[in-house]
Amino acid sequence: MIKAIVFDFDGTILDTESAEYETWQEVYGRYGQELPLKEWSLIVGSAGHTFDLLAYLEQCVGRPLPRDEIRAERRRRDDLIVNAMPAREGVLDLVQEAKARGIGLAIASSSPRAWVVRHLTRLGLLEDFPIIASYDEAGRGKPDPASFLLALEGLGTQPREAVAIEDSPNGAMAAAAAGMPCLVVPNPVTARMTFPEGTRLGASLAGVSLAELERLAGVVPAVDETA
Repeated sequence: MIKAIVFDFDGTILDTESAEYETWQEVYGRYGQELPLKEWSLIVGSAGHTFDLLAYLEQCVGRPLPRDEIRAERRRRDDLIVNAMPAREGVLDLVQEAKARGIGLAIASSSPRAWVVRHLTRLGLLEDFPIIASYDEAGRGKPDPASFLLALEGLGTQPREAVAIEDSPNGAMAAAAAGMPCLVVPNPVTARMTFPEGTRLGASLAGVSLAELERLAGVVPAVDETA
């Protein structure tokens, strides 16, 4: 039996990635530009330091922009969308099944701790995740494995005894670098991205059982349903 499940947060538990991409697209649209998915993919699942969205927009329009004003307005719009979001399909059921089976639960996120805690609290999930390894604790964003390794350390679990749940290429690479089996459930934004070869992809967490995660981790053999 697996001993732990380590969830990514943004895009996995809550589809904040779609909201953020939508609101940045709105910003770009106001200046007659489009934010390419190729450029956006550099940020998704990471700490957001690999690509400067406003510098790129300024480069596209050829002039300086009111950065603070743009950031504040986009954040208001993003909060309006995200604060109304439920957890992604299947998340709550999997968390409850894991708790019932005594499986450890943790979050490994490239976002600040306050952001993760605020939304876990709103969703009624904060007490279900005693270990939160955010950017504040890990100091590095994905694809660096630091947050996963810190989460495993907090749980007292070895990488092969746990399964990571992710949504992005950066997250999948981080889990692999940590030595963890990983199930990736893309959201509408990350579904259009290219994942590392061999990535295990699922359409949704709905109906995903612990038994399936154990097969992914190699804990129990797969059942040949044709036999």
